[in-house]
Amino acid sequence: MRIVLQRVTRATVTVNDECVGEIGTGLLALVGFGGSDSADLPGSPVWEKMLDKIMNLRIFTDPDGKFNLSLNDVQGDLMLVSQFTLHADCKKGRRPSFTDSCHPDLARGLFDRFVEDARAKAPASVATGEFGAEMFLDFTNWGPVTILLDSDEM
Repeated sequence: MRIVLQRVTRATVTVNDECVGEIGTGLLALVGFGGSDSADLPGSPVWEKMLDKIMNLRIFTDPDGKFNLSLNDVQGDLMLVSQFTLHADCKKGRRPSFTDSCHPDLARGLFDRFVEDARAKAPASVATGEFGAEMFLDFTNWGPVTILLDSDEM
């Protein structure tokens, strides 16, 4: 599992000209599952650690401008968007290969469960995109701050 976290002041996701998700200050998380991820992943130590990182990673500034506050501390919103392209292989040629991405049927179930578990832990609202749809993200990255989380490194 790979997650790209972006600290944002706002974010929206649109599908078919309709806004399907919107948040204020918080985190936009692009979530991708890889070929080595399995149906056993939910509830595992790695799964819980990834959720914990999202909620408690100190990437929000305190009054002194230091990264000392987490999403929980600032009571921030969370937007989760499925992103299979995080597992693109660009080593050969000019077209990315997605053979290292999780099969869509399994990825959908994993993503849905990840959203459910994140909602149970999030300090404020949780919005999502639409799995498998062509989505348009509009956001203001605050900082900019962008962090990559990879379950293989947990």
